[in-house]
Amino acid sequence: MDVWSQAKTTLEQGDYTCVLCKGETVATSRERGIKPILRWLREEPELLRCAVAADKVIGKAAALLFAQGGVSAVWAGILSDAGLAVLEEQGIPYSYARKVAYIANREGNGLCPMEQRVLTIDDPEEAFRIFDELIPQGAAPPTRQT
Repeated sequence: MDVWSQAKTTLEQGDYTCVLCKGETVATSRERGIKPILRWLREEPELLRCAVAADKVIGKAAALLFAQGGVSAVWAGILSDAGLAVLEEQGIPYSYARKVAYIANREGNGLCPMEQRVLTIDDPEEAFRIFDELIPQGAAPPTRQT
């Protein structure tokens, strides 16, 4: 099984929100939103570098964080137009199941607050700084399998 398929299959079969596959290492998370990516950037940035990521939802915020981490490719269950634009601008190969105009907030009545924060941001490092200050470090780490 190729690494794209491994990441996607692990995401779907394990009911995870985010998966990283790099060599023999598979890292998974059930945390919502951008929390797993942010945690990996803070705690294990080397894990993201050159990994293939699969995520249920990738908007601009997640795409910028994946770019900051240096992933080699991503698969998204849902990919927003702005997320797609970031991936293309950063030269990150991608695939997705469904494309949407934007990522909605949890109530479904507006733009996701994380997307709102980076509407005018195109620099992955700046996006990371914004979210690193905004979202406190939590106690539920993603799991890692090797």
